[in-house]
Amino acid sequence: MNVCIRGIYTTALTRRFLDAGHAVVDASDPIRERFDANFGAAPNDVRVETTRDRQGVGVAGDADAVATAVDELTPTRDTFTWDSPAPRDAIFDARVTETLGSGAICDLGDTEGFLPFGNAADHVTVGDQLRVRVAESAAPWIDRRPVLDTDVRVRAGPATLVHGASGVTVDARDDAAGRELAGMTDLLGIDPPDGWGLRWADAATDADMAALEAALSRAVDRAEAVPVGDPVDPVRRVAAPGATTWVWFGREARFALDADRRAVTATMHGHHRVKAASSDASRAVDLVEALSTDGDEFARADGDFPFEAVTDTFGPLAGDSVRLEHGKPDGRLIVLGRADVADRDPDGTLTLRREMTAGGTYDALGVDRESGDVATTKVREGRWWYPTVYRGADGERKGTYVNVCTPVECFPDAVRYVDLHVDVVKGPDGEVRRVDDDELDAAVDAGRVSPALAEKARSVASSLENAI
Repeated sequence: MNVCIRGIYTTALTRRFLDAGHAVVDASDPIRERFDANFGAAPNDVRVETTRDRQGVGVAGDADAVATAVDELTPTRDTFTWDSPAPRDAIFDARVTETLGSGAICDLGDTEGFLPFGNAADHVTVGDQLRVRVAESAAPWIDRRPVLDTDVRVRAGPATLVHGASGVTVDARDDAAGRELAGMTDLLGIDPPDGWGLRWADAATDADMAALEAALSRAVDRAEAVPVGDPVDPVRRVAAPGATTWVWFGREARFALDADRRAVTATMHGHHRVKAASSDASRAVDLVEALSTDGDEFARADGDFPFEAVTDTFGPLAGDSVRLEHGKPDGRLIVLGRADVADRDPDGTLTLRREMTAGGTYDALGVDRESGDVATTKVREGRWWYPTVYRGADGERKGTYVNVCTPVECFPDAVRYVDLHVDVVKGPDGEVRRVDDDELDAAVDAGRVSPALAEKARSVASSLENAI
């Protein structure tokens, strides 16, 4: 399998794929310098890219190759994966359900997509039926829809066939190399289907004839599978030449990837954990490691994550405000609201304070939520649980809710984790109860939570029952 990798996890994942016997192609210059390996320019079967929020990766390509790649990307029990219902380059017959200021919401069946008006040749209004392509898939934990386009195209590595276009074009940085490639294309002996034009990516200028032939042949097969002559008949998926799977890395996973990277090059403790926080933090890590004169200083067995130094530099600090990002095993992300950081301890504990609005009751506590109530939450970096104490305006305790979750990460603007369903509560009368075991069981049966992760969650819950 040929894999192309981009983003902050590239070195660690390159090592994983090479150790598993796969080929890494179109490698960046730093990767070529770090590894004693041959990196070719062959078409990739799968592309692995870091998500915009740096929390994980998207894996896109041939369905079988994506499944194989994902198996290499689950280093720990707190890694989650979700198959996209709208994979990159999938083609749908869609119906427009709503128009916004910059585009239209389209019903794709199992999900929705967003079509920017600039990607549509004609005026778009509610009720229109369109054939669309997924130009950019979207991770389930990010609050955005897949981006759509109305052009129909298929790609295979550096070869892209565009319906309605003609001839051969090359998106090359070197004009001379581009002209040479365009002239060589006839020598491959493979013609695009009628009505399709060929576009080569810049990477094609470095590929050999065998790689170009393989890419174009695969693209032709995919183009011929698209029923471009069929009338639009929403709502349905017309073609899906590949698959997209989203992988979210938990805190344990990031440290496991640190170990993979450290086997290749100097890597500070918490390398991926810090890089996932923000672009500024990511650049700071690069600087620290570049200035290191002794890579062994990062490999000490007693090395700890420098929580205090990281939060002193990037936050959160007392007085800051953070989002409580409550991930769910099905891929959704629920923001519980914003909380003020009332205090921060060097051990990695943040004390968060929220003023509650009136209405409803507190989950599992059965106590009314009233105006003036205050929720005090203590989250500790790396811990598998956190407690929230609810008090009324008079300071009287209304109850304690202890959430069991994947190890907490305290980023500059958000506290993040994935909820593991089972929780422990302590009512105003002091009664301690364990709740939502059935939801955890259902998540295991559905394949959303692994048996090993569920066992850890139940163990944590049992300990909490005896502790609070």
